[in-house]
Amino acid sequence: MGASSMIVLILAALTFSTIAILIAKIVTKATTNKQKGEPYECGIPTQGKTWTQMNVGYYLFALIFLIFDVELVFLFPWAVVAKKVGWMAFVEIIIFFFILFMGFLYAHKKGALKWI
Repeated sequence: MGASSMIVLILAALTFSTIAILIAKIVTKATTNKQKGEPYECGIPTQGKTWTQMNVGYYLFALIFLIFDVELVFLFPWAVVAKKVGWMAFVEIIIFFFILFMGFLYAHKKGALKWI
């Protein structure tokens, strides 16, 4: 498996997705009406202005949660092989946690962890 197989795989993915989108556009009937453009939530009709701006703090909080949550994905395989690898695994995880801690300090300094 070389670069040529990766190129074939990418071309196949692009081709199949393009064909699927074209078939969907050909088969479906495009209709527009006022009700289709309205936001829908739990079957309750909306009242007032529906397009409101959200505070960016929620977005930053969610991103930071994801960053620190993904670290657990890397922590499990490390824990499985740590005994076999020995001290090198311990040093690597200390470096990994140091980098994460620096990211945590940066987020704390920027105020991204303060709830609104």
